[in-house]
Amino acid sequence: MVELEVYAAGVRAPDKMLGLALELDVIPRLRYKVDTDHDIIYMEFEDEVPRLSTFEVLFAKLELDLKFVGRLPENVSSCKKTQRIY
Repeated sequence: MVELEVYAAGVRAPDKMLGLALELDVIPRLRYKVDTDHDIIYMEFEDEVPRLSTFEVLFAKLELDLKFVGRLPENVSSCKKTQRIY
């Protein structure tokens, strides 16, 4: 199981909560809950986690600024490749 915590200021607004539910409910094997007092979304994935860019697009679509809380698990792919500079 992989756990992620996301801070998104303003997620407690009713229209943002509805939009978030519509977007997250279609992700397979995801359980989530929203702490509306602190604008934090707790997510648990049973299998593989979507790429971070997927979350960035999803939250941008809802006009929410996405910030991951804590250290990201190693199996979470950022899609960002680094290149060695010689």
